[in-house]
Amino acid sequence: MTEIGADVARRAVLAAQGFADARPSGTVTRAHLQRVLGRLHLLQLDSVNVAVRAHYMPLFSRLGAYPRDLVDGAAWSHSARRPRLLAEYWAHEACLLPVADWPLLLSGAKRRGWWKHYGPLVEREPGLVSDVLAAVKELGPVGAGTLEDALGGRSTPRPPGATWWERSEVKRICEYLFGVGELTTGTRVHFQRRYDLPERVLPAAVLAAPPVPDDEAARRLVRKAVAALGVATEPEVRDYYRLGPERNSRALAELVEAGEVERITVRGWRRPAFRVPGARVPRRVTGRALLCPFDPLIWERARAERLFGFRYRIEIYVPEPKREFGYYVFPFLLDGRLVARVDLKSERTTGTLRVKGAFVEEGVDEVRVAAELAAELRVMAEWLGLDAVEVGDRGGLATRLAREVRAA
Repeated sequence: MTEIGADVARRAVLAAQGFADARPSGTVTRAHLQRVLGRLHLLQLDSVNVAVRAHYMPLFSRLGAYPRDLVDGAAWSHSARRPRLLAEYWAHEACLLPVADWPLLLSGAKRRGWWKHYGPLVEREPGLVSDVLAAVKELGPVGAGTLEDALGGRSTPRPPGATWWERSEVKRICEYLFGVGELTTGTRVHFQRRYDLPERVLPAAVLAAPPVPDDEAARRLVRKAVAALGVATEPEVRDYYRLGPERNSRALAELVEAGEVERITVRGWRRPAFRVPGARVPRRVTGRALLCPFDPLIWERARAERLFGFRYRIEIYVPEPKREFGYYVFPFLLDGRLVARVDLKSERTTGTLRVKGAFVEEGVDEVRVAAELAAELRVMAEWLGLDAVEVGDRGGLATRLAREVRAA
């Protein structure tokens, strides 16, 4: 097997993820969006909106400021002139993914997710399932709450004080039908899913394509994962689309045998790794980017630590007094290294991008890091339609960063 060094692996990963290319110098277009999606293959969705919704940020990290309606149009509208590019489905988690990949994930290559537990309800209430589908056909795109009203209270509602996961029967049926592909997302309003029929949402060519056998779908997904990750171990490849261990390992072995994937070793890594033959390895990586917690470069925390020596954990569920860095922390990538992190919040009422904490890694040039980070924060604030950047006093980088922000 070929052996490479850890630094080579890191540069290959950054190139595969789109961080070895310069940002566009002009207006960002739908073609730029497609280029990034051709590398990443998915954008993770998340309900947290402290700074910016997670699915918008990976594109900003790679392209710089761009019109966010590019994503909205690609994901939630369709016309003959501008066909829908993205569909929603359970991939790594809830994700936006190219419409052509939707059938691959419904093929059986991927194990059914948590929504499979709603199966007994679907079997017990076939009449309600039929009525939900008929109501979506009549009203869609439509939310679960509106469906409950339209069905005249036939669904058992959530009890008072119920948690978000204690869903009504209609919502459970909608989620089950979404999982098996009988419903999809027509649009989102205030980030709430509006269900619709796939034939009204997805391009006809996608729906008319012949079914892909499970094993072939698995191979396609695994190859996409390897290409997107650059260099990755088997569990990391598996995690990209959350395939089953046996299915993922078999697909990897078949791809290696076919010469579409190469098995290698990386010095210092305990497990063998995989890459696409001929994958780009730049001599150096330059540029800067803020990364949201759900960016595919860092969403697998042990991998991020092995690649960058950067220990990162999301602390949303940690009580505030016990948080080390903050509620919603963005690592800062500079010239191929993770050199700092900032706890960010968009205060839309005051038009401020607030840096609640700023922390620098050991052994880096703090002066340059602060200057580059301040510049990127200003770009991010303008992109979000915010007028100012304000830096708090938490963290060892805060004072220097505040000075750089004020000097702009």
